[in-house]
Amino acid sequence: MYNNCMKLQHWLKSHSIEINDIQLIERAFVHRSYKHEHPELKLEDNQRLEFIGDAVLQLWSADFLYAQIPAMDEGSMTKLRAQMVCEPSLAQFARQLELAQFLKLGNGEIQDNGQDRDSTLADLFEAFIGALYLDGGLDALEPLLSGLFKDPNAFKSFGQMVDYKTLLQEYVQAEDRKTIDYVLLNTDGPSNARSFEVAVRIDGMIYGKGKGSSKKRAEQAAAQEAIGKLVK
Repeated sequence: MYNNCMKLQHWLKSHSIEINDIQLIERAFVHRSYKHEHPELKLEDNQRLEFIGDAVLQLWSADFLYAQIPAMDEGSMTKLRAQMVCEPSLAQFARQLELAQFLKLGNGEIQDNGQDRDSTLADLFEAFIGALYLDGGLDALEPLLSGLFKDPNAFKSFGQMVDYKTLLQEYVQAEDRKTIDYVLLNTDGPSNARSFEVAVRIDGMIYGKGKGSSKKRAEQAAAQEAIGKLVK
């Protein structure tokens, strides 16, 4: 564990990332499966950091597009931002930075090649960004994210992946409905093979349900079902 910490500190230094709390950064690499298999360590997994990182990436990418492409309208910015922070994009960043070398996984996840799974790597990247934000604020993230997001047009290659959540949001806005939210209904399966069920509500009414190996995938499935019902 000590050697891994030293390795992480060296990596951070080599990427010109200054941190204040190495334990906070280390927490970003603790997968829930590792925590489950090592209760004696009394670790906190990276899911709360993932939540923070997701919000930070949404804000940072919106600010980035607003500043970099003044002529782009709201709808175009919304679609491009969705492509910039979608699961394949974030997994690509994690691979580019080689973050998986520090990831702590349970044995079941390792056997299932969880370290190579897009959903796991995307969650890891979000948790890492969340930890860096809590450690040093947005200013600490600027050099790293600017380098990764330097060409927003590069993310159009991910347009082949349909973003049903964005499509649903646009439809809801066009129909003057006021609220849309996603509710986690159930989580099943062992730590190395989780299954999530999510419902999407519009003005408090459930319009779709979906299942997936991550909450993001379940939300996409729920949004897809809702769109199918609304456009009939």
